Amino acid sequence: MAVLPIVRFPHPVLKEKAKPVQKIDDSIRRLVEDMAETMYAAPGVGLAANQVGVPLRLAVIDVTPANEPKNLMVLINPEILSAEGECTWDEGCLSVPDCNEEVKRNQKVLVRFLNLDGEMMEKGAEGLLAVALQHEIDHLNGILFIDRIGPLKRRLIKKKLRKKENEESRD
Repeated sequence: MAVLPIVRFPHPVLKEKAKPVQKIDDSIRRLVEDMAETMYAAPGVGLAANQVGVPLRLAVIDVTPANEPKNLMVLINPEILSAEGECTWDEGCLSVPDCNEEVKRNQKVLVRFLNLDGEMMEKGAEGLLAVALQHEIDHLNGILFIDRIGPLKRRLIKKKLRKKENEESRD
């Protein structure tokens, strides 16, 4: 297992729609292990494959509190079947570091995906898990959380990120 580098905005892979996983093999299993290790090390509650530069429809999520045993969800080719209600959540993103904003999401979702054994699964969720599922599936569709906020806040975040990138490139 390895901690992978996380791609940061504005890298173009983050705006691409990820391709479906065609076959669950050892390379996919290894990628899942590396993504999980990367997510836990960051730390974060979710990570999509395109965030590590791999444009495949694959994500890992674990919203378990730090003091409880890990409960990793692996989602291969996930899709939202239904969504209802509305909530506002303070979101951040490993690919948009040090920037959090309130984002409107659905309160409840029903998601269908393949697990690592290739079995079709459905999972209903609400609260943080519902938000994480929507956030990671957005990534797989080339959508960042900053695309779901107002244009003024989005411009301010982009300006902040450019400034940080310029400072890092001078170091």
